Amino acid sequence: MLRSAGAWGLLPGWSRIRSRIRGPRLQPFPARPPAAPGGNAGPGPGTVSAAGVAFLAVSRLFSQDKKEQQNLEDDIILLIKQAKLSIITGKLEDADRFLHQALKLAQQSHNNQAIIYTYVQMANLAFLQGDLLNAEKLFKAAMSQLLGSGTRQDDNAVIEMSLKLCSIYASTEQHGLAVEGYKWCIETLEEKVQSQKAVPEESLSANEKDNTRLLLGMSLDSCARYMMSRKQLELAESLYQKALEISRQVQGETHPQTVVLMNDLATILDMKGQHEQAYEYVRRASDLARETSHPDECVILHNLARVLMHRGNYSEAKLVYEEALKQAESKADKPVIERIREGMEELEAKTLKPQVLGGNESLNGTSSY
Repeated sequence: MLRSAGAWGLLPGWSRIRSRIRGPRLQPFPARPPAAPGGNAGPGPGTVSAAGVAFLAVSRLFSQDKKEQQNLEDDIILLIKQAKLSIITGKLEDADRFLHQALKLAQQSHNNQAIIYTYVQMANLAFLQGDLLNAEKLFKAAMSQLLGSGTRQDDNAVIEMSLKLCSIYASTEQHGLAVEGYKWCIETLEEKVQSQKAVPEESLSANEKDNTRLLLGMSLDSCARYMMSRKQLELAESLYQKALEISRQVQGETHPQTVVLMNDLATILDMKGQHEQAYEYVRRASDLARETSHPDECVILHNLARVLMHRGNYSEAKLVYEEALKQAESKADKPVIERIREGMEELEAKTLKPQVLGGNESLNGTSSY
């Protein structure tokens, strides 16, 4: 779900293209049927009618067109695969070149599904490169193509791209557009989730309903992070609570994104000075992170150490900081290492302060922050 969810996985009509990119190649056409005995193609023995000749000519022409279209789609898929591999290996300029080639072929073949899919991949790449202006243009182009093909405005694919635009507006300090965008995404999805409850499963599968709920969770999470950055902590807490509830219900308590949301909610509560409530959430998150070898375990442990420090549990905080630092160093995660060391310096300053003042505060953690 949420941050870890594969963006654009919900776009309609793309399953064929995406499955061929990700999965095994399938033969697009059945094997040619055997010729009639004696090589006859017409109704009589050894004869071919004029109508039969005309039909065969049209059939061959149609078959050639289909083969050409199939070859173009194969080329597009190969280029997109090469682009994705280039992104993984950090060759972003090569990825951009492959995607432009794929778009050109998609436009030449009038393959609207491939055009939309390629636009989205290009937009994601531009976003990754920090070229937010270009990413915005590309997302809008993809949305225009999608809506022009008859897709409803409340389709999950449209909302997903709208959510990406919200992130761009938030990053470029276009506060009004970001807030309106987040509001539209959340309200539209809340109405959609409610309306889908009454739809029988034979008409709409449970998986499709869950996809809509997970997209709502993603929207709530993204908006919460933006509100936290603007110090609107009450609103951020409410949004995180809703996102966490959705993740728990749909994906379970131990899912990596559920654990991340527990940690994020603890951060908000800690910022509000509600250290005991923050501790409950971050302690649970850290326990689950250890049990499941969570990829962000060192970040969650860093947050646990901070909450412990704010509760006055200095000795325990020191041990957790050391554990977090060891993990971060093993991954060579420099930004996290830097934050952990800053936290350890802050903790050291707090433990020295009572000694300088001649106080009786113990490292066992009984003082208040």
